[in-house]
Amino acid sequence: MAIGLLSAAVIAYQLALMQILAITQWHHFAYMVISVALLGFGAAGTCLSLLKKALTNRFDQAFPILMFLCGAAMAAGIGLSQHPAIRFDSYLLFAGDLHAGRLMMTYGLFFVPFCLAALAIGLAFTQYSHCIGILYCWNMTGSAAGGLIALGLMWIFPPGKIPAILAIIPFISGLMAVSRKPGAWIMITATLSLTCISAAILRPPTLVPSEFKSLSRAMQLPDAEMLLEKNSPYGFLQVFSSPALRYAPGLSLTYPETVPVRRAVFNNGDWVGPLMARQPENATSVMDFSTASLPYALEGRRSALVLNMSTGPHVVQAIHRGVDRITAVEPNPVLLALLETELSGEVDNLLKHPALTVKNTDSRTWLLTDPLFYDLIVLPTIDTFGGTSGLNAIQEHYLFTKEAFGDVLRKLTPKGVLSIICWMDYPPRHTLKILSTIVESLAERGIDNPGNVIAAVRSWGTITFMVKKTPFTPEEIQNIREFCRKLSFDPALLPDIQSLERAFFNVLLDDLFFNALDQLLSPNRAEFIAAYDFNIDPSTDDRPYFAQFLRWKSLPNLVDHFGQQTVPFFEIGYLVVFLTLFQTSLAAVVLMIIPLFHKTGPSHGRTRIFFYFSGIGIGYIFVEMAMIQRFGLYFGNTLHAVATVISAMLMASGMGSYASARLTSSRIKSSVVLAGIILLLLVDSVFLTP
Repeated sequence: MAIGLLSAAVIAYQLALMQILAITQWHHFAYMVISVALLGFGAAGTCLSLLKKALTNRFDQAFPILMFLCGAAMAAGIGLSQHPAIRFDSYLLFAGDLHAGRLMMTYGLFFVPFCLAALAIGLAFTQYSHCIGILYCWNMTGSAAGGLIALGLMWIFPPGKIPAILAIIPFISGLMAVSRKPGAWIMITATLSLTCISAAILRPPTLVPSEFKSLSRAMQLPDAEMLLEKNSPYGFLQVFSSPALRYAPGLSLTYPETVPVRRAVFNNGDWVGPLMARQPENATSVMDFSTASLPYALEGRRSALVLNMSTGPHVVQAIHRGVDRITAVEPNPVLLALLETELSGEVDNLLKHPALTVKNTDSRTWLLTDPLFYDLIVLPTIDTFGGTSGLNAIQEHYLFTKEAFGDVLRKLTPKGVLSIICWMDYPPRHTLKILSTIVESLAERGIDNPGNVIAAVRSWGTITFMVKKTPFTPEEIQNIREFCRKLSFDPALLPDIQSLERAFFNVLLDDLFFNALDQLLSPNRAEFIAAYDFNIDPSTDDRPYFAQFLRWKSLPNLVDHFGQQTVPFFEIGYLVVFLTLFQTSLAAVVLMIIPLFHKTGPSHGRTRIFFYFSGIGIGYIFVEMAMIQRFGLYFGNTLHAVATVISAMLMASGMGSYASARLTSSRIKSSVVLAGIILLLLVDSVFLTP
């Protein structure tokens, strides 16, 4: 039971760290947490290999002490990681050695509880090796329960307090393992553990987000105030207010009024959206003076589908423009609950409008199950004002893949349009990748002349792409031109576009952007995409990394153009993964590989053992990572996917361990098990995706 509880705490702590790092930094460090947990277990194995006799001889004392120390490390680790001397910032990792060193110290802090827990578990395995199957079953089953425990705690407690709550579990495990006559060291470590846990619960650490987070920048506005906070497995939602915060993406310079003040919602410190009340029928709307209003320049928008509605700015616009039937899809139930209850006054009971139907599900799921068709489908805005320096490079975007665009196009009525708003970036990446994805989706539908069904309008800051299934009519083209003239926008793509009209109101330094747009619409687009310095190939469901633009072969060219210090900030999210991989590998060599060279004893069979267990471990983790990515599509939430996949695989592993304890070993049975694994993985790879 002690092993089961300790294992549950380890997995729950792992998920809690993922959420905390997503709040203070970004989602990239979920990979780091998994690797540092496994590093802790590997280093514990090495330690046991070297100190087996000393530890097993003192098992009655060592076993509970390790669990008490694990609880203390869990409780203290988060607070120490937020200390100014240790706290790192993702954006500054490549600006010098200081923050890379702090990242390594953070590694060390998070490594300690995993290593201590693994030492306790491994020590029990060593002491009671005659019933290893049963013990391993409890280890795996407890770990599986840990995923569910973490999700449950995220609904109840603020993120900074969860690790301390979880630290209670190793402490209880230690108490269960104490013999009737505990020694002085057990009493001391139990007291230390209880003190650390109590202090962390009573005074939970303050989580300090990166200074480059959207919320961190917003908090610098005058009279900034946090109005509401809500934690859940979907993230840490915060409602923010400042009299200086105004929402007007790519606003036309012809807008005649003062831009209204908005309150805003952030999730894990990242921008979600503004709280926009419904406009009176004859009022001037900010959204009507942005490129987002382009679809309404054409007649016949009677029905609309808004995917990933966030706080609903596009829903407010559709209501204001008199759309009769609006379906809005939002995967975050906590956000919807806030909009419907605590924030209902802020958005003027938006969700109760008679024309609106709200669906709490993943947008891709809704596209595949909804039987209706729409005159307008709106996708969420791509990137942010000023860009994100490639921080989203390894984040899955299943709504911007070639398959997703195909799903969207199938949902359009014969005269329906797809609308996508994108912030302009330099050098151009997001805008070109979205266009290449659109063109490839159209080509798969047999539309070989995409220039006839794509229009794009540009302001000083945003560009809106509009896609039809049928060619734009002369009347529609004229309406788009009149829309641009009225609001001082420039058409970037039209079936009969003229070069002089592309930069009439909003002039660019050169024509490289427009030339790239034309190349992507030409029969030679494949050659252009292959030669471009950034990866603008359409993303797919198998490679859903829309914001991954780095081409290693282009690095010398980018260094020549932009300088060596600038290049990392084109793709910092991608490079963070390589930095953490390097640091983890270095730590693994120091903590696991090198110490084993000093181990004495028989070497017979070591090579076979090494490849046997390495093969199992690598295969297990590779399958787990692939499953997490795939179930991210199904759940629409990374943390749910992580918890579900890890818990399911660990539960199955526990069942297998229990069964193995009751089976006699033979080469034939081992071959059958191996063949079964291969067969099941092949079946999954073929049938799981559809």
